Amino acid sequence: MKEVRKEIRSVMAKYIEKIENHTLPVIPLKGMIAFPSIPLSFEISEERFAAACEEAERGDGLIFLVCQKDLAASEVTTDNLYTVGTAAQIKQTVKLPEGNLKVFATGYCRAAVEVYEADGDRLYASLLCKTIQAENDGGIKGEALVMEINRGFDRFAAYLPKVSNELVAAVRAVRNPGLLADFVASNVLLNYVDKQLVLEEFHPLRRAELVAVLMERESEVLSTEMKIHKKVRAQLDANQRDYYLKEQLKAIREELGEGDEEEDEEIVEYNAKIAAANLPDEVREKLVKEVKKLAKTPYTSAESSVMRNYLDLCLELPWGVKSKDRVDVKTARRILDDDHDGLDKVKERILEFIAVKQLNPELKNQILCLVGPPGTGKTSIGASVARALKRKYVRVSLGGVRDEADIRGHRKTYIAAMPGRIVSAINQAGTLNPVILLDEIDKLTHDAHGDPASALLEVLDAEQNKAFRDHFVELPVDLSDCLFIATANDVENIPRPLLDRMEVIELKIYTRHEKLAIAKDHLLPKQLKRHGLNKRMLKLKDDAILEIIDFYTREAGVRNLEREIASVCRKAAKQMVEQGETSVKVTAANVKDYLGVRKITPDAIYGQDEVGVVNGLAYTEVGGDLLRVEAAAMPGNGKVELTGSLGDVMKESAKAAITYIRSHSAELGVDADFYKTKDIHIHVPEGAIPKDGPSAGVTIVTALASELSGRPVRRDIAMTGEVTLRGRVLPIGGLKEKTMAAYKAGVRAVCIPSENQRDLHEIDPLVRENLEFIPCTSVDQVLNAAIVR
Repeated sequence: MKEVRKEIRSVMAKYIEKIENHTLPVIPLKGMIAFPSIPLSFEISEERFAAACEEAERGDGLIFLVCQKDLAASEVTTDNLYTVGTAAQIKQTVKLPEGNLKVFATGYCRAAVEVYEADGDRLYASLLCKTIQAENDGGIKGEALVMEINRGFDRFAAYLPKVSNELVAAVRAVRNPGLLADFVASNVLLNYVDKQLVLEEFHPLRRAELVAVLMERESEVLSTEMKIHKKVRAQLDANQRDYYLKEQLKAIREELGEGDEEEDEEIVEYNAKIAAANLPDEVREKLVKEVKKLAKTPYTSAESSVMRNYLDLCLELPWGVKSKDRVDVKTARRILDDDHDGLDKVKERILEFIAVKQLNPELKNQILCLVGPPGTGKTSIGASVARALKRKYVRVSLGGVRDEADIRGHRKTYIAAMPGRIVSAINQAGTLNPVILLDEIDKLTHDAHGDPASALLEVLDAEQNKAFRDHFVELPVDLSDCLFIATANDVENIPRPLLDRMEVIELKIYTRHEKLAIAKDHLLPKQLKRHGLNKRMLKLKDDAILEIIDFYTREAGVRNLEREIASVCRKAAKQMVEQGETSVKVTAANVKDYLGVRKITPDAIYGQDEVGVVNGLAYTEVGGDLLRVEAAAMPGNGKVELTGSLGDVMKESAKAAITYIRSHSAELGVDADFYKTKDIHIHVPEGAIPKDGPSAGVTIVTALASELSGRPVRRDIAMTGEVTLRGRVLPIGGLKEKTMAAYKAGVRAVCIPSENQRDLHEIDPLVRENLEFIPCTSVDQVLNAAIVR
């Protein structure tokens, strides 16, 4: 920084001028003016100016603060900067958490820009810094200006709501007219343009005169604003007086019997609607009372708005309106089959309802709960059921609902009160017997506002919902003719009292062939239409769809399958447009050209019989899985190690298995002291996936018996079942999914609990045909079938 200092005394010796030349980094400010000797703080968000400040702080700490002319401009240009600013001394910089730089500085002197210079991304200014000081604070004239500024400040402060005592004391304490002008301009003037005018005046007495004029103008503006405000207020008071007198006149006319002639047009309209509507007596009486109350309520009051909303809603509700059901079972079956493949239990239950409805038209209170994994068609079946029954369909999403008022509505005492979701659904449907889908009922939460699950108890109670009272409507609404279908992913998250009121239908995962049928009948046509294709343009073979199902998706439903089919459609469309082809054929052999390499490696049995390795079967959210159990025994002192992210139930199954082996060591050909002389390690791959449940009991027993006796286990056999200390094999769940996993892995025989033979009819016919099922009541039968003798 090049700097030249000189001091010049004027001929008349009344003023002292100090002139300095500086070249300083430029820091632009928005709507803020820095004054000499006045501390200020500001934030810098732009990196290059923050870096300039930090570099200056490491040097002499001097920077040039100048205001931008146009505050809306996003880019900093020299044309948009004033030519007079303030050279300031940095006192401190602080880096804020959001990345901005907070700068604390004090003005040093006024400075006029001779030229702006750019150096890379930095901006510098060659400055002429000039300070003019009046001897003896300007004498008598300076004292008069100080008094005028103080009087102007008092007038100005009278129009402000509150002025701090510290500011008043500071203004009173300053006697130097130039410094007082800068202080008042910095702290009192509102417009940054006025502040810039003060900054550009270097002469202290002329600067004080300018501040006095600006403060007088500001006082006049505030005085005018105050007068306008008083006029508006007086006008409002007059309007309120007129309204009050009109209300009194209305009351006098009613006393004289002249009120009917002056009745409001809105009240007449409401009375006409009530008379024309087919309303129950209780509803009619309630609405007539509300209309009379509305007629006596001031039009502009908040309560009248709530009452109008209430009357509008009650008159829109379909009192006594019901749609005529379809009672043709064959037609309903055809519609359900057209819309969905699989879901046989749901379809049968709906067809049973239609059949009974045909015999007994007064059948009411049907409340179903569909429980199953995501993507299995629970939500979409609701619209299909409504179409089959020829009823209106309304979906009520309950995921994340945490306020009881969402179900039962808000009381009318609240401003902006509204009905609950159930009454809103009835109003939306326009009938009293719609199909109402309560989606994601297991995702309800609760907090201090109440428990929405408890509010649903009345809605889903067959004995109570014929007179359901919403807090907003306050009238009995008959929900007994509604067909409620709730959906959930996990029945454990539904409160027991609520679950007790619903008929639960479990939806299992789709089998491989069900997915194929769904893809051909529904997903593929939908995606072809969406992507502007047809069956002639894109030929997706069955083996290609099976390839996608087996090696590109792993799910209970078909959502990912639909995404993969959509991906094939997009790439086929791109191929046809780019290469000019008229049709594309996708087979299992070239699926990888559209979807890449296989994403899923299928489970497969090992190539040879091994000791201590047994094929178990597990049920997961996405279906069945082959779960291998490995056991290893080595010399030691009886330590047992369990690995593979096992849950508490599975660990207890391992302990029960060891106890069974110990108690039957002689029959199994195992050293009776193995629990003293050997360490046992049981591992269940894959280690990163948590596993739990009792159904691996027989698998762990078989793995231990094989390892401790040294005899291998058949590689083509799998098993599932809970085991007791006495060796009994107890029934398990998920047999359909587990056996499907065994079939896909190449297993030929499956050991199942004898009590699970009743579930064999649910198993896929292809799986039943290709697997040998070995029912077992005890572990001995499992070991005889599995261990190679």
